[in-house]
Amino acid sequence: MTRHFDSTFDPRRRLVLGAAAALAGCALSPSLNRATLATPFKSDPFTLGVASGYPLPEGVVLWTRLAPESADDVTRLEAANARVEWRIAEDEAMTRVVARGHEMATPDDAHSVHVEVKGLRPGRDYWYRFESGGAASPVGRTRTAPAGDAANARLRLGFCSCAQYEQGYYTAYRDMTTQDLDAVVHLGDYIYESSWGQRHVRKHTGAVPTTLPEFRDRYALYKSDADLKAAHAALPWLVTWDDHEVANDYANDISPVTRDPAHFLAMRAAAYRAWYEHMPVPPAMRPRGPDARIYGRWNFGSLCELVLLDNRQYRSHHACLPGPSTSTMVDCPERLAPERSMLGMTQERFLAERMQRAPAQWSVVAQATLVAEVDRKPGAEHGYWMDGWDGYAASRARMIDALATHPSRNAIVVGGDVHAFYAADLRRDFSDRNAPPVATEFVGGAITSQGASPTTIANLLAKNPQLRFGRADKRGYGIVTLERAGSNIEFRIVDDEKVAGSPVRTMARFTVENGRPGVVSP
Repeated sequence: MTRHFDSTFDPRRRLVLGAAAALAGCALSPSLNRATLATPFKSDPFTLGVASGYPLPEGVVLWTRLAPESADDVTRLEAANARVEWRIAEDEAMTRVVARGHEMATPDDAHSVHVEVKGLRPGRDYWYRFESGGAASPVGRTRTAPAGDAANARLRLGFCSCAQYEQGYYTAYRDMTTQDLDAVVHLGDYIYESSWGQRHVRKHTGAVPTTLPEFRDRYALYKSDADLKAAHAALPWLVTWDDHEVANDYANDISPVTRDPAHFLAMRAAAYRAWYEHMPVPPAMRPRGPDARIYGRWNFGSLCELVLLDNRQYRSHHACLPGPSTSTMVDCPERLAPERSMLGMTQERFLAERMQRAPAQWSVVAQATLVAEVDRKPGAEHGYWMDGWDGYAASRARMIDALATHPSRNAIVVGGDVHAFYAADLRRDFSDRNAPPVATEFVGGAITSQGASPTTIANLLAKNPQLRFGRADKRGYGIVTLERAGSNIEFRIVDDEKVAGSPVRTMARFTVENGRPGVVSP
């Protein structure tokens, strides 16, 4: 039986931590003893844009990374720190500045900075800008969360995933800037380590990344996209990861192609470090070797608590598989074993506690993939995808039990990963078609990554009545709008992701009624 690893303090990880840091090239202490860049930049150092994230009622995280195009600037930065000034204001013209300061961008962190701004007012827009070496960044806009006891009447969250750079343009990201969202929740596969798919419109540079410099280069490529930069500059983000930030279908300390834990954890340390350097996340999420605590909860007034989960770092190894590939649809008793976990027992207890104590009317549980059971073999046979929640059935049952304890029975789960749009009823017993739903699930398609055929989706819908809607032939994202009387969910799709600037429209709408779990179609 596959062993289950429960926490970030697994003793085998302690043994490989030093090796992992060395192999990944991860220096753990800042290079404050280096000289500070003394002359102005010759080229724009803010080519990767600006971003904000993790809004609180009194503050927000601001991010940028110095990445100039001039070869001379790059050479000078390799051996030097750079002072980065920041300002945040109440107006876009940056005349009513309410806070300012500076950070030292160092080579150890790829000259990225993560500023935790405090002392702001709740529930309002702010604008911010960085300056360094005589150059100024674009002005970004962010928004603080409502006060914890605020009786806010409405909240709009965009949720998205799966943005394979080669397979399409990021038109869906650009569309988010037009939708009056309060925040964006990215559910993983922000980058792809590998090249795959059909009808590429652009190409990755370099080989499949395994080292810190290679992962940094892959993030820089993705973040150079103008539409992605626009979405980051317009809205605060909260982010989790899935597998392609490291390696396809990895599970805890191994992947299908890298089975040796020591070698894989070294690669994971590099990948996690590069993820941190390029995301608008708080400094508390800075990895320690191959480990990083990124799950948690964030409140938006008395209307919503957002619980953000990590599906990859703590999970048990895959069950039932005859070989390393997870694409085979299989079934076996091992997938039902009670000790198996998708989240790790520590994170499972965290989720259960949050649902029991849920302070807000709605809880949005954001995680990487489709939770509902999906029998993928036609006819009387049963076949399940072991990389999804079906490979962790007991863990899913515990999760659904936790969701059912929400005081107002208002738990909505959002996910990504499967390159399809789904609306689903989450039940304690999926074999009982008459069992009432205890929570409601929506999966928001993919920004660009190609999906299954219409025939495949039709077969899944026919065999799995808990799937109330499914479509995988279009790319896009989801929007959940929470109000006191109920919630509305909208699937936004791009007409053709292979054409830059293609029109974006609403494909489907659903509602969830206050106190009554389950998908309601208009």
